[in-house]
Parts: sequence; structure tokens; C-alpha cells
Amino acid sequence: MTRLGIWGRGAAGIAALLIFLEVLGRIGLVSRESLPPASDILKRAAGLAVESEFLGHLAGTLTTWGASTALAACVGIPLGLLLGSVPGVNTATRTVVEFLRPMPGVALFPLVGMMLGSGSATRITVVTYVSLWPVLFNTVYGLRDVDPVAVDTLRSFGFGRLAILRLASLPAAAPFIATGVRLSAGIALIATVAGEIFMGTGEGMGVYVARVSLLPGTTIDVLAVTVWAGLLGLLLNTLLVRGEGRLFFWVRP
Repeated sequence: MTRLGIWGRGAAGIAALLIFLEVLGRIGLVSRESLPPASDILKRAAGLAVESEFLGHLAGTLTTWGASTALAACVGIPLGLLLGSVPGVNTATRTVVEFLRPMPGVALFPLVGMMLGSGSATRITVVTYVSLWPVLFNTVYGLRDVDPVAVDTLRSFGFGRLAILRLASLPAAAPFIATGVRLSAGIALIATVAGEIFMGTGEGMGVYVARVSLLPGTTIDVLAVTVWAGLLGLLLNTLLVRGEGRLFFWVRP
């Protein structure tokens, strides 16, 4: 299928969803206060683009997201390379990793908040922890996909472990690592907004939602911010996918 066809089907799906929400909001099946028509929500979302208060909260979300995603990559990739290339370390730490991985990030906000306060440091720490795992495990799985013939060939010529990692393992695992970073970026955005709503302090789209939700008749504002969050996630994912396609063009189907 051509790229135009893919984009066309995506646009058709979005249009169908908007029409459904528009009809649902106007026929009275659901209260307009609870679910306004899609046109009203989009109009309010467009209005947020010129409000300085909301733009400040948007910048706060992007700052936390960017710092957390970068930290997750900086920690997860080297740690994944260590666990994936040294079997002894992987075996010794497997129980600890499996114990920490399912721990819910929301449960960590009070604990980290007591240690670091209610500022951005708490959000960045927790979001980094939550988004660390996809890039970590994708790095480990990528190293397992390395061609053993290439590894044995380099080893037969006297190359050491670091040289094999640089010449064979990293190039083969790079697409897996990039996919892990993209998945971590999406999780980081979700965790960032959720953490902002939970804490309710500082700047961020979640903080904006937490504040306006306390006022009567602000459902449309909450839904408009949800539209912004969805558009932001779509934009970030599209940019990362296109970056992967350009950097690792040989793995595209």
C-alpha cells in the first residue's frame, strides 16, 4: 500500500470517529455537559493554542517528557547492553529486575515526593523509572538477535568482547533499541500527564486538567486538553517512526 493510501485510511478513521462523537453529542443520548459535540471540543482545543497559561503548561509537560525520555535512554541502553552481553550479570539481576518492573509508577509518586519534594524532580524521577523498561528489554532482546556467525567470525580473528559489541552486536541491535526508545517515549508522555494530575502542582497539561476540573462546566476544557495530549503523542510517535525509517532503512519491510 502506498503512503498516500495509508494516510488516507488514517484520516478516514479519524473522520468517522469525529462524526460519531458529533452525532452522539447532539442527539441528546448523552448530556452535552458530560460529552459536548466534537466540533465544540475541537473549537475549544484550537482556542487553547493562543492561551498563554495553557502554553506554559504545555511547555512544562514537554520539558518533563523530554528529560525523562532522555534519562530512560541513557540508563536503559547501557544497562541493557550489560545484561544482554554478560550472561552472568543477567542471571544475577533477573529476580531484582522482575520484581521492580511491574511496580506501578503512580504508587511511587508519594514515596519519591517525600524524598524530593513536589517539584519537577519527582515527576522526572518517576516517569524515568516507568519508561525505562521498554528500552532496557528491547536492548537485551536486540542483542539476542545478533547473527552468531558474525560473532564467531570476529572472535576467530581475535576480536575481544568490546570490539564484537561495537562491530556486530550494536549495529544489529540498533533497530530494536530505537523501537524501545519510541515505546518509552509514549509511556513517558502518559506517565507525565498522569503524574501531573496526581500531584496537581507546578506546570503541565495534567496540572491544568486538575485545576479546571474543580470548576463547574469545564468538561469541555478537560476534553480539549485530551485532544492536545493525543495530538502530541501522535506527532512524537510519527517523528520517531520517521527517524527510525531513515536511520535503519535496511530493516523496513
